[in-house]
Amino acid sequence: MSDDQDTMDEWAAALAEAEGGEGGDDVQAAELEELSETSNNLNEDESRKLETILDIPVNISMEVGRSKISIRNLLQLNQGSVVELDRVAGEPLDVLVNGTLIAHGEVVVVNDKFGIRLTDVISQIERIKKLR
Repeated sequence: MSDDQDTMDEWAAALAEAEGGEGGDDVQAAELEELSETSNNLNEDESRKLETILDIPVNISMEVGRSKISIRNLLQLNQGSVVELDRVAGEPLDVLVNGTLIAHGEVVVVNDKFGIRLTDVISQIERIKKLR
């Protein structure tokens, strides 16, 4: 078994354990529709076009916060330096895909690895409005 598969198995087991009732958060699994011709009312041509883009890789990043500093202060940074961010502790992180905000989330730790739990997904309409 590959390292990627082992990691995925650890995440699945840890998330299943977390959903098993230990803890106070009322976490519920989201039920998502499969992408199919019937669920999206796509004709054959549209379905073929959609299929061509589904495997395109995108860059996903989680942003804790931002800060502007001068080059002078940047050059003075060393180990142990603290840079103040524009967010308050406990505020949700931004989830960006190719630089576009798609969701907010919170940091989780599973088996000593960081992850993010999505708490709010931006609607397609809102994302389109932000592009204009």
